[in-house]
Amino acid sequence: MAVLREQIDTALPLSAAFAFVSDFANSARWDPGVASAERVDSGAVGVGSRYRVGVRVGSRVIPMRYVVTSFEPTRRVVLVGSGSGIAAVDDIRFEATPTGTRIEYTADIRLEGLMRLATPFAGGALSRIARNAREGMQRTLDALAAQA
Repeated sequence: MAVLREQIDTALPLSAAFAFVSDFANSARWDPGVASAERVDSGAVGVGSRYRVGVRVGSRVIPMRYVVTSFEPTRRVVLVGSGSGIAAVDDIRFEATPTGTRIEYTADIRLEGLMRLATPFAGGALSRIARNAREGMQRTLDALAAQA
């Protein structure tokens, strides 16, 4: 339905940026479209790590479940999410830069079931959500870099 691509550059070093963003429990700290996020298992973050996420859609919060399906430390994390008529694949890539870290975030979002009926109207809203998430990630990671 919609593939959203965003990129940021932050002064936060690669290892710290990867550790923070790859733990999707932190997504509520940087993504204004996420009302709540919590890890539902324990241990080090990696393939199989599971999260419960409340995603804001208009005035509602839709519960989703995410699982890490690919985990390459300091390089890439892929999460697959599903719930209440929404399926998502979030592919987040990290690269060291001379001044910190570049993050490329691709989200493939599909509406399913009755939610499919909203597909023709969802493009603008999803673009706004992606822009807000990018700006929130930028602010949060830059603030973490300033504290270091």
